[in-house]
Amino acid sequence: MHSGHGHSGHDHSSMIADFWKRFWVCVVLSVPVVALSMMFQEVAGYHLDFAFREWIVIGLATGIYVYGGKPFLTGMIDELRNRRPGMMTLVAVAITAAFVYSVAVSLHWLEGMDFFWELATLIDIMLLGHYLEMKSVAGASRSLELIVQMLPAEAHKVSGKQLQDVRVDTLEKGDLVLVRPGERIPTDGEVVDGASSVNESMLTGESVPVEKRVKDRVIAGAVNGEGALTVRVTHKGEDSYLSKVVKLVEEAQNAKSATQTLADKAAGWLTLLSLSVGLITLITWLLAGKETAFAVERMVTVMVTACPHALGVAIPLVVAISTGISAGKGLLIRNRTAFEESRKITAMVFDKTGTLTEGAFGVPRVAPLSEEWKEGMLLGTAAALEQSSQHPIAQGIVRAAKERAVEIPAIADFQSITGKGVSAMVNGKQIQVVSPGYLKEQHIPIPEASAGKAETVVYVLADGKLIGFLALADRIREDSKEAVGSLQRSGIKVFMATGDNRAVADTVAAELGLDGVFAEVLPDQKVNVVRDLQRQGFFVAMTGDGVNDAPALAQANVGIAVGSGTDVAAETADIILVNSRPTDITHLVEFGRATYRKMIQNLFWATGYNVVAIPLAAGVLYPDFVLSPAIGAVLMTVSTVVVALNAQLLRGALR
Repeated sequence: MHSGHGHSGHDHSSMIADFWKRFWVCVVLSVPVVALSMMFQEVAGYHLDFAFREWIVIGLATGIYVYGGKPFLTGMIDELRNRRPGMMTLVAVAITAAFVYSVAVSLHWLEGMDFFWELATLIDIMLLGHYLEMKSVAGASRSLELIVQMLPAEAHKVSGKQLQDVRVDTLEKGDLVLVRPGERIPTDGEVVDGASSVNESMLTGESVPVEKRVKDRVIAGAVNGEGALTVRVTHKGEDSYLSKVVKLVEEAQNAKSATQTLADKAAGWLTLLSLSVGLITLITWLLAGKETAFAVERMVTVMVTACPHALGVAIPLVVAISTGISAGKGLLIRNRTAFEESRKITAMVFDKTGTLTEGAFGVPRVAPLSEEWKEGMLLGTAAALEQSSQHPIAQGIVRAAKERAVEIPAIADFQSITGKGVSAMVNGKQIQVVSPGYLKEQHIPIPEASAGKAETVVYVLADGKLIGFLALADRIREDSKEAVGSLQRSGIKVFMATGDNRAVADTVAAELGLDGVFAEVLPDQKVNVVRDLQRQGFFVAMTGDGVNDAPALAQANVGIAVGSGTDVAAETADIILVNSRPTDITHLVEFGRATYRKMIQNLFWATGYNVVAIPLAAGVLYPDFVLSPAIGAVLMTVSTVVVALNAQLLRGALR
């Protein structure tokens, strides 16, 4: 009934509150309408009539139709404008036919019995169904807004020897800006002074912070490391990298919003059936010589019968139950259509950094090159120098030392070797923890054992002599292999698309046994990976955690975000892995299939009686039997109860 996109979270919350308010107002107005309805009195077996009864009922019913029916009437206009009649059109046609006919009967313009009871209860149940659905599925996407929020509002503009804080949107090409340690880079540009490591992992997928020196390019939104950089603006506004990401997300979301929910498709067919059979009924009885009042009553009965009350709760109840159970299993459903279609997934594309891997460095190898240095001593000494740094590599070394409970000695005379490493005195020795670039500068041979693997290596020197090295790698999540295997056993091909380098990507792919790998891909290329798979006939799910994944998440048939990732990825995705566990994805296809089966069952129970009821309402057995509005109402009530009970059976299927 509503897609997962198109409104801000605030608008979505206000829409939920609005449906809830309309529901209760209409319920209060419906009590006297139903009690005073002659049809209900006939069914319930009592008689209540007094002066102005009909005018009171007309007034209350008009309030219900106008106030409670407004979302459906305006929704019908939107659906018809888009040439896609669905649930809103079906409900609007039924309530309008019931209201107009009932007013005409009450004012004695036509002979017959009014449908005010049907009108009131139909609007009440449809409002409740929409509320249940919207309440159970999270708010719409704010991804584009969040991408823009990744940029700082102000930048430190360099004017001669002066620094001036200015709004980022006032910067022009050629302007110089200073980026201090730990700050986000405000604009795409080129480094003209300074050296630092820059964390671009959430933007490009590169797991290792990238060293930046003079003439290197930097991207707006990346986080600067420990050195100060002076950057010349090369792109601004719509030409920037993040703006291009925004456009890619926008294009993909607009294309995806064209998908219709199962209930809307069913409602679209019922609308055509309702209008067609209703019109045929009217013309047939008029041509048969029956009076206009009889022909109109049969037409309206058909149109009201074709819009079953049960359809209003058939799907929302299933959605409410399945989203609640899914959340307990670590799946937060944001887009119901994508969840319905998850049963069709034939290809799963994973991002690497932060998705299949933890996005945090581990230390798989500690290699002493001197007999007097043991693994624990080497790791503890390196951790001593790195413990005050916020660099991801430094944090990985310190974390590894703490996990292995090695002794971390005290240090003195700490110094930073810009862009190359750190130095300090430890137990009377000058210790340095440095990059491969430092060894080359000092003409120190790089050990063969440390080269050629998909790892980041730092070297440890004592008094200028190489004493060992530490090999770091982005750690693969413990349950990634299990998740990949489970998906493959379900007949799903598993691929990886990452901005990381080929060597690292191939190592991870080989360890996990993936069906294919795409390395060194930028966001626009990730989108193309998804599109290419879709063109090959795959129904594609994409799982990621960074800004660089957002366009591909929006393009995929089902977008899945890792909960520990960026807000941008989460807001672009259809489903969020709350606990960031890849194995939770294995529940998705299973839950999607079970939920879809229950939806089909409920649609059958909600609409199946139409096969019998509509012909009877049209009068095919006249004069022996004609389905009265009262009997039609009873059938609808029974159908609604059956649908509600059937929805509850889903709990057992998803445990």
